[in-house]
Amino acid sequence: MVKFLFGVLLFCQAFSAAAHPDAFSKVASAYLVERNGALLREKQSHQRLPPASLTKLMTALLVAEHKQPDALVTVSRAAAHETGTRIGLKAGELFRSDDLLAAALIASANDACHALADFVGGDQIRFEQLMNRRAKELGMHDTHFANACGHDAPDHFSSAFDLSLLAHEVLKHPALLKFTSQIDARISTQDGTHSFHFENKNELIGRYPGAFGLKSGFTPNAGKCLVAFAKRGEQRVLLVMLHGKNRWWDAVDMLDAAFAHAQPEN
Repeated sequence: MVKFLFGVLLFCQAFSAAAHPDAFSKVASAYLVERNGALLREKQSHQRLPPASLTKLMTALLVAEHKQPDALVTVSRAAAHETGTRIGLKAGELFRSDDLLAAALIASANDACHALADFVGGDQIRFEQLMNRRAKELGMHDTHFANACGHDAPDHFSSAFDLSLLAHEVLKHPALLKFTSQIDARISTQDGTHSFHFENKNELIGRYPGAFGLKSGFTPNAGKCLVAFAKRGEQRVLLVMLHGKNRWWDAVDMLDAAFAHAQPEN
């Protein structure tokens, strides 16, 4: 019911942020808005803040770069006992890596994310090393990853600017965008004995015209976080929001303003 009401309000409410240039001053601790790769607005975009489950974009990128979609992943005992958001995987279950990617990106499932990190890195410590090495290669100088899922930790942080760099790299992989743009999904173990259905945690998907992802996140320290990507015709808008307040309403305002900025004046 909450999602239904959000969808109704989203299409019925008239947003006026584009006409009020100061409307974005208090939406989040840090944010960045791009249109077609050009910076439109930013606030504290290099401030180091906890990224919550936006972290999973790096995990997904490394899976896409290192493994085949049909690779089979066995859920480890540690993955099955992951904390936070999870779908209830059991130790020893076997899945296609793409199915676990769907769970990690759509449902933000920590158990699926942990299983993928074990599979690619061999263990969590080596996977964290891969994450930080890739971050350095991408020029993410205000980022350090301490886990694959996005749990709060003193040495786990990123910035709006760095996450925009990561988002652009993720967008080079259509297979990942396929997952981030899905409203829901169903996956099953390889033997078919256990299946899971889940909906996208990103409230923009299926409700905001042109939204294709990429990831939402929340922890007590990180607050409400979002990397949103939307496209309309030739226009592409990317929004990164860290420690947001009214995340979904503010995201719609900011995306609307970015697309409106692209329209020629009459």
